[in-house]
Amino acid sequence: MLWRIFRILEPTFIRLYRRMNYPPVPNLLGDRDIENSWIVAHMPEGPGSALDFGCGSGWFGLLAARKGFEVIAIDLQPVTWYYEHPSLNFFQGDLFKLNFPPEHFDLIISCSAIEHVGLCGRYGIEIENLNGDVEAMALLKEILKPKKPMLLTIPVGEDSIVAPLHRIYGEKRLPRLLMGWEILKKEYWIKDDLNRWVLTEESIAFRKKASKHCYGLGLFVLERPV
Repeated sequence: MLWRIFRILEPTFIRLYRRMNYPPVPNLLGDRDIENSWIVAHMPEGPGSALDFGCGSGWFGLLAARKGFEVIAIDLQPVTWYYEHPSLNFFQGDLFKLNFPPEHFDLIISCSAIEHVGLCGRYGIEIENLNGDVEAMALLKEILKPKKPMLLTIPVGEDSIVAPLHRIYGEKRLPRLLMGWEILKKEYWIKDDLNRWVLTEESIAFRKKASKHCYGLGLFVLERPV
């Protein structure tokens, strides 16, 4: 009985713990609300084949399966899901070694994942590749069918690498990351003085000084051109 009560209250305990341990404002509190709502708002209807890249223990793969896609979710580390769906399959491994065929997927999802590729010291990454993010985006474009979408969220601000945590994309590196993609939609968010996420212009987001504790968010719907 006590175990069942704990399982019900566990998400509340986790949220409370995170709030108590967040750094001083401005910080990233609420970033997942912005990113998750973007992915949900722009998730297309299936059928088709979908890839959830860097899925972690998130539920975007389940969402895509509910939309009618046959979903492959991949991550470098094991994941824990409290559900099983016949159209959702997980593979632990490196994108560069899984050998997906060209023009295979009808949808790719990458929520706060691409910025970690190739940075040693996190998620079990042992071999440094400072261009890993750019190379991963190029490979994702190759395995996506033409005129099909990719949903992408990334940190934005002044160009920097906060090793070993993540990259932050600004006016220099973002064009490299998105080279060869068509941008269908985009949004930028930053924190205001009250630690609330607010919409802003691209130029303002790029001038925002970022750190490991706080940065802006860039949200994109991309498409592979023909």
